[in-house]
Amino acid sequence: MTLGLLSVILVAIFLGSVAQRIAGVGFALLLSPILVMLLGAHTGIMMINICSVVSCGLIVPRVWADINWNMFWWLTIPATLGTIGGSFIAVNVPSAPLVVTVGAVVIFALGLSVMLHRASVTVSGNPPKALAGLGSGLTNSLAGVGGPTVSAYAVLARWPQREFAGTLQPYFLVICLITVGVRTWLNPSHLPQLDWWMWAALAVMIVVGIFTGEKLLRHIKDDHARVAVIIMAFVGALAALIKGLLDLNG
Repeated sequence: MTLGLLSVILVAIFLGSVAQRIAGVGFALLLSPILVMLLGAHTGIMMINICSVVSCGLIVPRVWADINWNMFWWLTIPATLGTIGGSFIAVNVPSAPLVVTVGAVVIFALGLSVMLHRASVTVSGNPPKALAGLGSGLTNSLAGVGGPTVSAYAVLARWPQREFAGTLQPYFLVICLITVGVRTWLNPSHLPQLDWWMWAALAVMIVVGIFTGEKLLRHIKDDHARVAVIIMAFVGALAALIKGLLDLNG
């Protein structure tokens, strides 16, 4: 990996970490389209999941009091099934279709989130939680993006933002660990091949992003943060979709 490429990835990881700390989601939405374009779909998705484990692991102690453990289990158990199934599918799919999938999933999810914020429909009970977890695990293993499904559920269930953001940190920690483990077992060649100092630089940037997000929490409204994440994620997803389509036709 060249220093130029590493620099672009570090900036993306910094922005994703800031978004994750402020809004509870956004890390994968921002990173997934960028990393799959720069590293290829399989390696990019693996790096997203590895970095998510580090990011969420660092945030969990800071949001411990906000975690709803009952909700965590209702999301995590179905998500584990979706993650394992999606991983078996993903390792057998060529890179270009996966890049298209990443771009399409992110664009669809962003459009859905905008529409749902204007909807008056609400959901309740445990089945919607389980379906949200199952879908999240599936899309996380296939495209490196597990947040949109649970975010849609949060909007429809009127889940308070603070508890939502807290609960998603151990949730993503678990499903990303499972994704990395299963996909490494199925095909170890998909792991990013980086020098130790590059991994260290990624970890440092995640830490800096988290603490920057924590400082900005006092000054940025949740709605403003969501709008910024949506705009940046849409641009990246559109670029990924175009690149994947060009690769398919090239």
